[in-house]
Amino acid sequence: MSNIDLEKAIGSASPAFPVSWNQRDLLLYATGIGARRNELSKLYELSPEWTPFNTFPLVLGHKGDSQDLTNFDQAKERGGKTPGLPEFDNTKLVHAEQSIHILRPFPAVSGPGWSIQKSCVGVKDTGKGLIVDDAAELKGPDGQIYARMVSSTYNFGKFDVPKGFQKSIAPAQPVKASPKPPARKPDFIWSEKTTEEQAIIYRLSGDYNPLHIFPDIGKGMGFKGAILHGLCSFGHGARGIVNAVADGDGSRLTYMSARFTSPVMPGDELETTMWVSEAGPGEKKVEFIQTIKNTGKVCLGGGVAIVKNKKGGSKL
Repeated sequence: MSNIDLEKAIGSASPAFPVSWNQRDLLLYATGIGARRNELSKLYELSPEWTPFNTFPLVLGHKGDSQDLTNFDQAKERGGKTPGLPEFDNTKLVHAEQSIHILRPFPAVSGPGWSIQKSCVGVKDTGKGLIVDDAAELKGPDGQIYARMVSSTYNFGKFDVPKGFQKSIAPAQPVKASPKPPARKPDFIWSEKTTEEQAIIYRLSGDYNPLHIFPDIGKGMGFKGAILHGLCSFGHGARGIVNAVADGDGSRLTYMSARFTSPVMPGDELETTMWVSEAGPGEKKVEFIQTIKNTGKVCLGGGVAIVKNKKGGSKL
């Protein structure tokens, strides 16, 4: 008898698991998303402008509370397997979509008592695989939620599930992207070449999926070789937004979401195109796409972010 029951999976919450970090982890993360030597507000702990970069919590689901290497298969199931879902092959999954909403500032050093709790908030059968949406909440020792992250993974394969099944109870997001980028001229275009070692550095923040270092696995999935982590290109785009719109201050980025639409190879040049408008009081809305410059393919689509205005700063 099959244990697959997609209705049972929706809303199922895993036990909370501990997470921790220190300032070195934050510096390593900034390096992993490509911060350059002139970005001291991200890289130099003694810089007066240094702050934790706000997309850092995205790595904690894999990192947990370890200060050593983590096993990717075990980290993927941290908190327990979601009941009702089929067995997935972790070498046949890709990151499809991601959002992060920072609800309050988090410290440079966690200390004890921090945790993440995950819940399944959506499943969709595409005929070629299952898209699974998970929501993860970063909670502090005070019981407050500091960040809410929603991720979608595409699990390739044929599964014994109701054809075309689709259901979502994902939490409402603070802002939605337009179906298409604005027709007007962009406000900013930020381009930068990644290094061929980018994935090797980024994986040290906790995501040790072999897809991002062992070429044979990537080729087996139809890619040219080991591909860049989706969250690395996501963080690269976040840097572009922060550098262009927030004067390099990563703490002013409070929300960001995007779809992963094309694989990125380490060494590709990424171009983030941004359209900025007023959002709520004291905030800017940034719609964006990220393209691979040498091919023109969009690798982050449907992107939208919220950036807080600088205190005392003027409007657009």
